[in-house]
Amino acid sequence: MDAIVIASVLLYCRAGFEKECATEIVHQCTELGVSGFAKAKPDSGYVLFTPHEAGASKQLLKFLHFEDLVFARQLVFNVRLIDQLPSVDRVTPLIAAIRELDSMFSDVWLETADTNDAKEMSSFCRKFAPPLTYGLKQAGLLDEQAHKPRLHLFWLSSSAVYLGVSYPNNASAWPMGIPRLKLARGAPSRSALKLAEAFMAFLSQEQENDLLHQGLSAVDLGAAPGGWTWQLVQRGLNVAAVDNGPIDPKLLGSNLVEHVREDGFHYWPKRTVEWLVCDMVEKPARIAQLVARWVAEGKCQQAIFNLKLPMKKRWEELNHCREIIDAKFNGQAYQLQFKQLYHDREEVTGFLVRKRR
Repeated sequence: MDAIVIASVLLYCRAGFEKECATEIVHQCTELGVSGFAKAKPDSGYVLFTPHEAGASKQLLKFLHFEDLVFARQLVFNVRLIDQLPSVDRVTPLIAAIRELDSMFSDVWLETADTNDAKEMSSFCRKFAPPLTYGLKQAGLLDEQAHKPRLHLFWLSSSAVYLGVSYPNNASAWPMGIPRLKLARGAPSRSALKLAEAFMAFLSQEQENDLLHQGLSAVDLGAAPGGWTWQLVQRGLNVAAVDNGPIDPKLLGSNLVEHVREDGFHYWPKRTVEWLVCDMVEKPARIAQLVARWVAEGKCQQAIFNLKLPMKKRWEELNHCREIIDAKFNGQAYQLQFKQLYHDREEVTGFLVRKRR
C-alpha cells in the first residue's frame, strides 16, 4: 500500500442505517486505538469518520477491515473533499487533486449514495466517466493492468465530490457496494437474491466450489415458498425444506427437495448436514439461539441466517445476538460474520462456522 494521509474514512450504507454505521465505525476505530468523530446525516446513505490525529492513517490502513464491518457497503480511505468545481472544466482540477494522492490506480469508479435524492447524479456520472478516464490515462494515473488501489469519486453534486481510494482485498468488489443480481426465471421469490448475495459476500469462489456442490445436504428452516431452497437446488444440494406453508411445486419435482411440514423451531435432523439456512420472521435473539445450537452441537457444518432487527437499538440487539452465540459455543472455536446485504432490508445476514481444532 502506498502511504497516504487520511483525512477521513468514507463508508457507504443503506439509507436509514447511518446511525448504526457511524456507531460501528467509531467502535471499530476505538478498538484500534484511533479516536475520532463520525458525520452521519439521516437518510444520506453514507458516513464520514474523521480521526482526531492525522497519524492514524497508518493504523487504519493496516487494521481496519471491510469484512469486520456489518453496516458498511463500501470502505473508502478518503483523502479530501473537492467542491466548487467549475461546470466548464471539471477534469483539470480533479486531475490536479488526484495527483496529490501520489499513486497510480487500476480502476476509477464514479459513484453516488444509494438514495432517491442522489439518483439524478447517476446520469451525470455516466456522462462524466469517459472524459475523466481519458484524462487519467493521459496523465499516467490509470493503468488497468496494474495491481494498484482503486480510485473512488463519490459525488454529492455535480460540483462537489469526495476523492478516495480503496484496496481490492479490503473492499467491496462492486460499484457503490451493490451487486447487480437479476432474479432468475423460475425462482419462487425475490428472497432467492438474498442467499445468492450472501454466498458472494461470505465465500470466495474456491470456497463456493468446495462447499456448494452436488451431493451435499442442507436444511432450510422457514423455507416457504422456497427462494433459499431454490438457490441450494441450483447448486445440486439435497434439501430438507422445513415449513408448514406451501413449497413451490417445481422444487418438489426436482427430486432434490423433501418438504417437511413442521415448525422450524421444533425440527431436529437425525443426521448431520453440511448446510443450515434460515430466513424466518422471528425475534433476532431466538434465531441466534436456534442457529447457534445447530452449529455448536454439530448438526450442521455452517449456517447462513437472517436476523430481523428492531427499528430501535439495532446495534445493541445485534451485539446481544453475538453474546448469545458466544455463550452457546462455550469456549469452542467458531467463525461468525455479519453483513447487511443490499437485498436485506431491516435485517442483517449472518454466517456461522464451527471450527475444527
